Amino acid sequence: MTRKSKYYLIKKFPKFMQKKLVLLYVGVILVFAVLVLRITIINASKGDQYTRVVLEQQQYDSRVIPYKRGDILDCNGTKLATSERVYNVILDIKAAASDKKYIDPTIQVLEDCFELDGDEIRELMEEHPDSRYTILKKGVEYAKAKEFKEIDADKKTYPNVYGIWLEEDYVRKYPYNALACDVIGFTSDGNVGNNGIEGYYNSVLNGTNGREYGYLNTDSSVERTVKKPTNGDTVVSTLDLQVQSIVEKHIIAFNDARKNYAYPGEGSANTAVIVMNPQNGEIIAEASYPNYDLNSPRDLTKYYTEEQIKEMTEEEKLKAMNGLWRNFCISDTYEPGSTIKPFTVAAGLEIGALTGNESFTCGGMLHIGDHDIHCVNKEGHGTQTLKESVENSCNVALMQIGSMIGKEELCKYQHIFGFGELTGIDLPGDASTAGLLYTPETMDDASLATNAFGQNFNVTMTQLVSGFCALINGGDYYEPHIVKQILDENGNVVDNKNSVLVKRTISEETSIMVKDYMRGVVLNGSGAKANLEGYEVGGKTGTAEKLPRENGKYLVSFIGYAPQENPEVVVYVVIDEVNDYDQGQSGLAVQLAGDIMKEIFPYLGITPMPGYDPETLGTVKQDEEDIITYSDDYEDEDDYEDADDYEDDYEDEDSEDGYGAEEY
Repeated sequence: MTRKSKYYLIKKFPKFMQKKLVLLYVGVILVFAVLVLRITIINASKGDQYTRVVLEQQQYDSRVIPYKRGDILDCNGTKLATSERVYNVILDIKAAASDKKYIDPTIQVLEDCFELDGDEIRELMEEHPDSRYTILKKGVEYAKAKEFKEIDADKKTYPNVYGIWLEEDYVRKYPYNALACDVIGFTSDGNVGNNGIEGYYNSVLNGTNGREYGYLNTDSSVERTVKKPTNGDTVVSTLDLQVQSIVEKHIIAFNDARKNYAYPGEGSANTAVIVMNPQNGEIIAEASYPNYDLNSPRDLTKYYTEEQIKEMTEEEKLKAMNGLWRNFCISDTYEPGSTIKPFTVAAGLEIGALTGNESFTCGGMLHIGDHDIHCVNKEGHGTQTLKESVENSCNVALMQIGSMIGKEELCKYQHIFGFGELTGIDLPGDASTAGLLYTPETMDDASLATNAFGQNFNVTMTQLVSGFCALINGGDYYEPHIVKQILDENGNVVDNKNSVLVKRTISEETSIMVKDYMRGVVLNGSGAKANLEGYEVGGKTGTAEKLPRENGKYLVSFIGYAPQENPEVVVYVVIDEVNDYDQGQSGLAVQLAGDIMKEIFPYLGITPMPGYDPETLGTVKQDEEDIITYSDDYEDEDDYEDADDYEDDYEDEDSEDGYGAEEY
């Protein structure tokens, strides 16, 4: 080797190798970067596809284990809503079509056992040959599921049935159909609560799905992991099934009797009843009519012909359904009429504007502002005490009382009793009516006068019944509520929904005086049809002419309670636009309330008066001919050729509100 060669090897070769190594290293890095980029692109564009291929090669499977939505119970533990186990029929098309010998026997079993169309199944198999999960039928009951499981287990008779499996699921059921539909609500899209308790307590009733994972490992052993579902909690309501049933029975009888009476259509635009415990705010029953079947909430055939439904647009159908689903008791507002008069009197007593010893002179009308505002008795009641003013439902006396109270205090006490406020009830749709009340700044003299006897401002049923409970229980305002407990799936108490005392409204002395006046309404005034033998019932009637005043449409009501000394139950009845020859008769509401009271008082154990005759307990203390019946009359308008023939059943004193001024 020459000296020059040695020099090259010693001096130059290492530098040459270093350059090559650097180039090689850079090349490897570039190749690696290209591979990473390529993998990233493939994963982004076709990652799911390749994942499925890998999982299929591993014989991987996964299934959802559905949770059971919690039940809704009445206060005695009776199920009002529950979830029943059903099964979905699933076909693994790829497995069923993996061999021709499987196809016909598998389709035959699906036809015979589940009444499926074989031709449709073949089409699905052709269109989706690689599908591992195709739902063929939902909601299969246990009997059918058991029949298939026996077939599936009998491999001697059915050796080639392959790829069918049953997936567990739940379907929501309502054992009593339309009963308490406004309060309970319903579910859609699986477990999404709509309206009522189902909607308000949706997250409580819902649970969490479980899942089962499985695959064949390299040793062909099955590896499985099961995550159990968490079932929903059970809601215990304050409703009493028996009271609710009685209430709805009478509501339906009242409306059925008037469906074909004087005018076409339903028996009323709305008939609603709330039964409440005045000592704690619990709602014992709540119902309105028209109602709907919770098991088929979108069925309109009860109120529309098939032809009418066909002609409806989707928007019209939705509007009709929303009308049925709307809870009149908490979402609809109206002028309360004379049921507000005890509140006005209580406010006057509480602030010292009244002492109870006052007398008022009624000449049948007062001129206030630019308006002549009439009393129900246009001839006038003459001179009367404060108690007689309430018994006679005298508008003139109440207008004078309103003036004595003044705008500031009247508006203040409207809010003290909960008018214009959210009630806080645990149901969706709670209306505040804040924008439907006057303020002292916007209230003029005529509005002060009409507000005093229940006109020119709006309330909801829940507002009025909640305030009324405070009026008669000594002054305690309880938040109305429909749920009393939350239980887990094992029946353990998760949460007690205790009664919430929100505020004091009036003194016990004022409450006692106002109750005495309302007892007089039942004994001597327009509430006579609720004067039940053996019970001390008090209450107040109301008649409100709806806007526009001249259209002849009325909302009538009665709110009553028993017993007098320590009230245990309140019954509030509202009848909106009754389908009758004369809508403005509060006696209809009193009669309905009386019939309900007569039946629920013994069941609830309401304390009767001492010394009563058990055989006459609950009968109305008046002649039978004065009682309005609605269970078997008014079926044929030809039975009444002239309104005068039956006008005596609805005497003028039953309608206590006068509306002389056009604006009012």
